Amino acid sequence: MILLSDTKRTQLKAQHKRERDKRICDRIKAVLLFDKGWSVGSIAEALLLSEDAIRQHISEYRESKKLKPENGGSIEKLSIEQSSELVAHLRSHTYLYVKDIIAYVQSTWPVTYSVPGMRNWLQRHGFSYKKPALVP
Repeated sequence: MILLSDTKRTQLKAQHKRERDKRICDRIKAVLLFDKGWSVGSIAEALLLSEDAIRQHISEYRESKKLKPENGGSIEKLSIEQSSELVAHLRSHTYLYVKDIIAYVQSTWPVTYSVPGMRNWLQRHGFSYKKPALVP
């Protein structure tokens, strides 16, 4: 058991009520139910999550009061200078396919991107893709 104080329990319930992220709500519910004495299996069944996920949520809350699912992400493959150079290149050259941009990046720098990874990079840097349509 976690043994939450009445004020902490009230705070968590209030946060649950105003929270929009379902993942955070699930973490709050797991902590509150575990504090009530529910077993990990019962909580997992009620929230439709795995027992391992419930154990992880409870242990992360115990250790660092973590409720937000922050995974940290990965580091940028291109440096700031390389990114700005690529942005300038893309503004002056039009590519029809993401794989062509990946080939350009590979030939210019020793960096390899997957298609989804490059699409995410393009989106983060303000580029959008419009599929070309045939005009009759």
